[in-house]
Amino acid sequence: MNKNTFAPTPPMGWNSYDAYGTSATEEQVKASAQVMAEKLKDFGWEYVVIDISWYAHGADDIDKNYFYIPFNTAELDEYSRLQPDPARFPSSAGGKGFKPLADYIHSLGLKFGIHIMRGIHRQAAHQHLKILGTDVTADQIAEPNNVCRWNPYMYGVRDCPEGQAYYDSLIQQYADWGVDFIKCDDICNTDNLNYHTELGFARRNEIEMIYNAIQKAGRPIVLSLSPGPAIIQKSWQYAKYANMWRISDDFWDEWPLLKEMFGWCELWQDHVKAGCYPDCDMLPLGRVGGGFKRERDTGFTRDEQRTMMNLWCLFGSPLMLGADMTKLDDWTLSLLTNREVLAMLTPECRPDQIARDENEAIWAAENPKTGERYLALFNLSDEQRPVTMDFTELWPEVKGAVELWSGEKAVLRNEHGSISLSESLAPHASTVYKLN
Repeated sequence: MNKNTFAPTPPMGWNSYDAYGTSATEEQVKASAQVMAEKLKDFGWEYVVIDISWYAHGADDIDKNYFYIPFNTAELDEYSRLQPDPARFPSSAGGKGFKPLADYIHSLGLKFGIHIMRGIHRQAAHQHLKILGTDVTADQIAEPNNVCRWNPYMYGVRDCPEGQAYYDSLIQQYADWGVDFIKCDDICNTDNLNYHTELGFARRNEIEMIYNAIQKAGRPIVLSLSPGPAIIQKSWQYAKYANMWRISDDFWDEWPLLKEMFGWCELWQDHVKAGCYPDCDMLPLGRVGGGFKRERDTGFTRDEQRTMMNLWCLFGSPLMLGADMTKLDDWTLSLLTNREVLAMLTPECRPDQIARDENEAIWAAENPKTGERYLALFNLSDEQRPVTMDFTELWPEVKGAVELWSGEKAVLRNEHGSISLSESLAPHASTVYKLN
């Protein structure tokens, strides 16, 4: 089974983390899926992903008091595999797992995803639970000295046949439930303080074990690796074993983080291809911050929100919305349903940073199959200023340009044989054109 056929274009969907933290419920996930089916599916949005701690007991207390409780209890089956907490996901009771919820989401014409932490839960190791298909127990494959530095739920898994058997049984369970997307955490960069070193890629064996398990499971499952920053020297390994990998640490609605993303995109622009996508992280749009953060409207200005959409789409990043789906407003919907902007997402449309400094960035993209060409101008400064692109040498045959948000035709300057496009942009604003 070729993993690169699982996601021929960058995955587009919704993830529960920005809206609900660690405490998402079945009711909230279903309501979010209904909104996606009604308002976004026709524009390519399809994945509904439940983020971290869906197995944790007392998740409301985690959000309010501790975030990740070091030794909390979790729902597990006899073979050391985490199960949905039936208090929050009642349809999972009786050993049904996420299958009833996945079936519901599939009935809406959507796809279902879950977050996992790499490794095996501490509770399974401490209780010496079984590993399906082996005669060993969880404590015998666990690495208790290998624990995520920011979430201590799990132990690492030994690189051995019994460790592979654990991952095989885990992924097969997900496939049987109907999972289409797995976001695996603490695995893309296991020490993001040292992202430029081999230390950050210390768990590459578990990436390979999960990949091998997916190949055996008989169901196409997109594999997304977190957190970043991904290690550029290991780009070939990410591309070989995964479909998505985070290129930055957690991204939130703060301008310095968005400005920094231009540097990460510059680093990874040559690694976007069908089935393999450097990932800029979630889109914190609309109402965010429920659960573990203060609920609020996104901290991005409207100009910054368009700048984010322009960069993510032109670069070719997966799009995972973080908003409270039940509170989507017309403005946010307009950002998510612009077909002309979303059309840039295809991996056939190759991104290319033309210029960047502290004050501005210019990106272009061209689709060699269709001949479509795009140009985006970004004001990265805190003041209104002009941003100009002379594309006489790049595309001398260009005759016109249409701005994709306004639909207005641009005025091209043609002086002394040169062709240029210039915009006076507000602070942190941008504009993107389709050239003809």
